[in-house]
Amino acid sequence: MKVLVTGASGYVGTQLAGELARAGHEIVALDVRTPLGVLHPGIRTVRADICSPETARAIRAARPEAVVHLAAVVTPPPGMPREELHRIDVLGTKNVLEACVAGGVGRLVVASSGAAYGYYADNPPAIGEDWPLRGNPAFAYADHKRQVEEMLARARTEHPALAQFVFRACTVIGGGTRNQITALFERPRLLAIRGAASPFSFIWDGDVLACLAQALASDRPGTYNLAGDGAMTVQEIARRLGKPCLELPAWLVAGALAVLKPLGLTQYGPEQVDFLRYRPVLCNTRLKSVFGFTPRRSSREAFETWAAVHGAA
Repeated sequence: MKVLVTGASGYVGTQLAGELARAGHEIVALDVRTPLGVLHPGIRTVRADICSPETARAIRAARPEAVVHLAAVVTPPPGMPREELHRIDVLGTKNVLEACVAGGVGRLVVASSGAAYGYYADNPPAIGEDWPLRGNPAFAYADHKRQVEEMLARARTEHPALAQFVFRACTVIGGGTRNQITALFERPRLLAIRGAASPFSFIWDGDVLACLAQALASDRPGTYNLAGDGAMTVQEIARRLGKPCLELPAWLVAGALAVLKPLGLTQYGPEQVDFLRYRPVLCNTRLKSVFGFTPRRSSREAFETWAAVHGAA
C-alpha cells in the first residue's frame, strides 16, 4: 500500500514510517522538518508546512491509498502563540482532510487524544467513546483536538467514501519517550492535588505503532480510545520511582501558579490544577471488541518500559 504520513519527523511518526517501510509499504513521509525516515530506503520524504498548498499538492500528487495524520503540537516551544497552535493543529488537519477528499484517498487514520474529552470534575471513572468531547478552552491542545474531531465528524457525513480511523490516545510512553509528561516523573518529587487520585492512562508506543498499522488493513472504521488496561495514580508512580509525592490543596497550587507564571518562573497557569486532578481515564473496550485490537501492555506495564530505561529504582 502507498501511505503518506504527516508529522513524520515526530516521535511516533519516525518509528511508524520505518515500521511500515520495513513491512513493504511505499511510504511518503511529510513534515515541516526533514523526516528522519530518509534513512530507510522505502521512504520518500517531502518537506512542507502542514497548512501549506505544498502539503495538499503532495497528497494529490502521491495519490496514496491511505494518509496517517500525526502532525500536531503536543509540547509547544516556549512563546509559541495560541494562534500558531490553532493553525497547525486545526487548520493543518483541515488542509489534510480537504486534500484527501480532493485526491480520492480511501482512508484517513488520525491520531487524536483523550484530552479532547477535557479535564472536568464530572468525568466518569472510565470514559467511553460516547462521552461528550468538551476539551477545555483553557488548554490549547485539548480544545484543538475537540475542534478537529468536530470537523472530522462533519466530514464523515459529507464525504462517506473517505473511511476514517480516529484514535483518541492517552499518554504514549516507551523506553525512549521524553516529553512534558515524562518530565514530571523526572523531578525529585512528584506533585498531586490533595484528595485527587490524579490517574494516568498509558499506552505503550509499540502498541500505538501496531494499532495504526492495523488500521491500514482494517474494514472497521470508527473512533476508538487507544489506551492500555487500567491506570496508575501519581502516588503509585511515585512509589515505583522511589520518590516522595507532595500532596497539596488545589487552592494553594492554583494560587502559586497565578503568581509564578506572570513572573516567568513557570509556563503553567492556575488552570493546570484541573489537568493534575481530572485527567480522563480511557476505557478501551470498543478498541478490543469492535476494532479488534488488544494492547499488549497494560498502563502499568507500559509505564514500566519507561521506568526501566530511565534509572528507576
